[in-house]
Amino acid sequence: MKKQTLIFLISLILGALSVENAAAQKYVDEGSGFVDRLYFGGNFGLQFGTFTHIEASPIVGYMINDKLSVGVGAIYQYFRVRGGNRVADYETNIYGGKLFGRYNFSQQFFGYTEYENINLDVIFNTSNGYEFGRAWVPAYFIGAGYFQPIGNRAGVTVMALYNLLYDVSRSPYNSPFVLRVGFTI
Repeated sequence: MKKQTLIFLISLILGALSVENAAAQKYVDEGSGFVDRLYFGGNFGLQFGTFTHIEASPIVGYMINDKLSVGVGAIYQYFRVRGGNRVADYETNIYGGKLFGRYNFSQQFFGYTEYENINLDVIFNTSNGYEFGRAWVPAYFIGAGYFQPIGNRAGVTVMALYNLLYDVSRSPYNSPFVLRVGFTI
């Protein structure tokens, strides 16, 4: 039990240190070229043990000006649960993409919106009962965030988001409210 708790805490820390929105300390002006306006980042997470979760979700963004940026990202997650006595073993892959926009109100506070569409295992209610299959599940997040700089180019990002398309029967999220914590480099 101590080993599982340690693995959980390490994975929680790694998840909290995921890279999120790498545009936070980058500035552009009218003379900035296309490449100067690009930024890269994303999320990366690892958890091993009875419950295994591996995530790699890179993003690329484009700064339209100092206040507004837009971007795209890919999403990939691998899950495996070793059931033991009470639960069956389960393994799946989740994949998809996202489009996002961010508006900086100040150096620390920003508004955020994201459209996500992911392919995952869902349970369908059919005339023959419940059937298991894959489906594309959309999400549309809106919310706000806070950026705390650490040094010249790094910082911590916290976002509180709400999923306007939340479907309790198909969403991989436990709630329409999502809290994201990231580390920017």
